Amino acid sequence: MFVTAQQLEQQMPDATRLLSDEPEMESSLHYMQLLLLVTCLEWLWRDRNDFFIGANLTIYFSRQQLRNRDFRGPDFFLVKDTEKRPRTSWVVWEEDGRYPDLIIELLSESTANVDRNLKKSLYENRFHTPEYFWFSPESLEFVGFELVGNKYQEITPNEQGWRWSEVLGLYLGIQNSKLRYFTPDGVLVPTPEEAAMAVQQMALEAQQQALEVKSQLQAEQMRSQQLAEHLRSLGVDPDSLLS
Repeated sequence: MFVTAQQLEQQMPDATRLLSDEPEMESSLHYMQLLLLVTCLEWLWRDRNDFFIGANLTIYFSRQQLRNRDFRGPDFFLVKDTEKRPRTSWVVWEEDGRYPDLIIELLSESTANVDRNLKKSLYENRFHTPEYFWFSPESLEFVGFELVGNKYQEITPNEQGWRWSEVLGLYLGIQNSKLRYFTPDGVLVPTPEEAAMAVQQMALEAQQQALEVKSQLQAEQMRSQQLAEHLRSLGVDPDSLLS
């Protein structure tokens, strides 16, 4: 039976009532890792307004999902080329049918099996999410996949163990037991606090250099004065030597 777009829209739930329904993070390790992923990318893309980052946020994608209460909220997901604004959940039918472009799951003892199997299959076959990574803040297990055709293939790590994300235009890799972003040139993408400290350090170094230059100029001036006094003591006018 033919269904018009208006009839189809009427069949879908009211998106304004669909709040996120995700459990709390497993531990402070997981929470801090999630916060790190969000804040670093937000800082790096601070001049952009064409993306949305979901953090432990439910993705609603079908009526059957709602009936079964089969909620699947990735720990971290990114949607590009969309409006950057607050959302209480990601409702696919309200977002032009858009699914995440990149998903990162933070493994824990209770979720690892689901993340490696059921969710991987969902993101591959239903979401068609181009890139999927998982990382364990505890064991530091880190794997990444890219969608090739209709199947995920593992992203080969480089010599540092980092994995390239075409979606981000960045590497993902482990540093100091945390999953971090790195530029194509291998530079760590800082947190806002790290960036502020770097600017402060640069300002201190510039101030120190200015003081050193000032001290050198004062020393040169003092030596010049001493030389002039010595010449005068010998009956020589220092100014006559400059003419």
